[in-house]
Amino acid sequence: MMAELINRRALKAETRELLLDAQVSPKAFVALYLVLLLALNLVDSLTGTGILSTFVSILVTLLAVVLEAGFIFYCMAVRQGERAEFLALFDGFSFAGKVIGLSLLRYLYTYLWSMLFVIPGIIAAYRYRFALYNLCENPEMGIFEALNMSKRQTLGYKGQLFTLDLSYLGWTLLAGIPSIVYSIAFYQLFLQEMASLYGFVFQPAAWASIVSLLPGWGWTLVMGVWNLAVSLFYLPAYQCVELGYFETAKTTSGVGSGAASNQGPSFWGRRDGPDDLGGY
Repeated sequence: MMAELINRRALKAETRELLLDAQVSPKAFVALYLVLLLALNLVDSLTGTGILSTFVSILVTLLAVVLEAGFIFYCMAVRQGERAEFLALFDGFSFAGKVIGLSLLRYLYTYLWSMLFVIPGIIAAYRYRFALYNLCENPEMGIFEALNMSKRQTLGYKGQLFTLDLSYLGWTLLAGIPSIVYSIAFYQLFLQEMASLYGFVFQPAAWASIVSLLPGWGWTLVMGVWNLAVSLFYLPAYQCVELGYFETAKTTSGVGSGAASNQGPSFWGRRDGPDDLGGY
């Protein structure tokens, strides 16, 4: 079967109804998820520098990847009208090795494609977009199988997934305001230090001094709390809508758990042709 054009508005409306009927509050679950991530990031920012800091940073990153799988488990349950307790957030630890291995391979493949040019890297990121969903549906499968399934499932859907991301761009930018401001200010100060080192004069923007207003852990706290407050209003819907795309992709590709008998609601329109990105 060929890709179908998904009615994004209808899918979002249906997702809102599912979230309202969820037996465990989406906002409460996301709050737990993001509070844990914030706590991990605070620990990372408080470890200073050196070997210990590097070890903690790697550990925090890996734990965040596994917690993401738990969040996906919850959203999958919401999509299916099932109850998922708060402890579902930790279900990814039962196959943490595969989750981490899959994340590393996705990053490696995307990075290698990005070395050719920016566009191939972006295409590669969308190519493996459904890999973790496949692994969460069937933790017994291998990570290469999950990646290969995603390659087949995303044929014809990369452009639609990109459009979906654009539809939530306002929310993601709003959630990242403190991070964006801090990053630009820090970069301005970095340029000033480099210019001074080589005898050049560089005057950073006046607001670059905000970096010194708080210690590193203080900025981590501000960014985390802001991100949490904003994400409560869009992150569950965003994730559940993307899972709706995944369900449709399984049906049209015939690849994935329950692909032949998917009972989820249909959001298809006209039939599209082959993926116009050359099958990446």
